[in-house]
Amino acid sequence: MITMHKEDYERILAHARQEAPVEACGLIGGTIDGDDKHIERVYILTNIDHAEEHFTLDPKEQLTAIKDMRAGGFVPLGNWHSHPASPSRPSEEDKRLAFDSRASYLILSLQDANSPVLNSFHIEGTEANREELVIL
Repeated sequence: MITMHKEDYERILAHARQEAPVEACGLIGGTIDGDDKHIERVYILTNIDHAEEHFTLDPKEQLTAIKDMRAGGFVPLGNWHSHPASPSRPSEEDKRLAFDSRASYLILSLQDANSPVLNSFHIEGTEANREELVIL
């Protein structure tokens, strides 16, 4: 299970809506307690591809975020990105680029503008399994 604060969800949602139709992206950091992950920091990063169907995190911003996590006593938990016009599930490219099977990959779908959907996944090879996500 992975938990996040409602304020962090709303921050991701606002940024994703602002960036649409380009995919928005960022990192998540927090703590791990057994099988449970707790998101304590959400980082809004630049999609340097400025693309509608894929993203690349800005490397400098990524390094700054990792340093901030460590300074706060947190660990990297994974990343998040938006799907402005497709469902909240990993695309084939998302699966191909998911290098860390321990990471959580959050995907926010804006396909239905009135009902955004955020899911979290573990991706290993071509297999993507949904992870229970609780917004506090």
